[in-house]
Amino acid sequence: MPDIKHFDPDAALERAERLFWKHGTGSAESSVQAVTTATGLNRSSLYATFGSKHDLYLAALRRYLDHRARPAFRRLAEDQRGLPAIRDFFTALIDIRCTGEHSGWGCMFVNAHVDPQHNDPGVRALLDEHHRLLRDALRSALQTAVRLGQLATTHPIEGTAETLALLAYGINLRSRAGATAEELLGTLHSALAQLSPRA
Repeated sequence: MPDIKHFDPDAALERAERLFWKHGTGSAESSVQAVTTATGLNRSSLYATFGSKHDLYLAALRRYLDHRARPAFRRLAEDQRGLPAIRDFFTALIDIRCTGEHSGWGCMFVNAHVDPQHNDPGVRALLDEHHRLLRDALRSALQTAVRLGQLATTHPIEGTAETLALLAYGINLRSRAGATAEELLGTLHSALAQLSPRA
């Protein structure tokens, strides 16, 4: 007879995602015991469904990418307003990082860059994919800004997209360290002001 699961694997994965997002993989708060407590699964069910703790972490990273990061990047890439779209993307990012349920957690992918498992090939592949999607979305918005005459011609698109991606990483790190929304918005406005032809 087939093995019938008496739990929702996606709900368990979502709870594991939140745990790893907030604590990473190397702390006592994300031990196997903590994972079983957070997910509500015993060890045998956890391993049978997801494999090792490392496999669960990879699945949680993938879930974060698909459910949280990718939709935001898609909205930015498809927005036809140019620089205002970039401004609103970063403003929303700062709001999410500094207020509400996930305030102070940063970005799970930015956190993963300094996680004990950051050199694992599977983790590296996901980190590279996340960076590519973020950079490409920013590049699309910058290309729209060029068409609309909003971007100074001295700014190369590729380099500017990479710079803005690094700004996003910095916002995530600084918010996790306690920087206020006002501080981060000030940095954002200064950075974006340099992109205007008037600068």
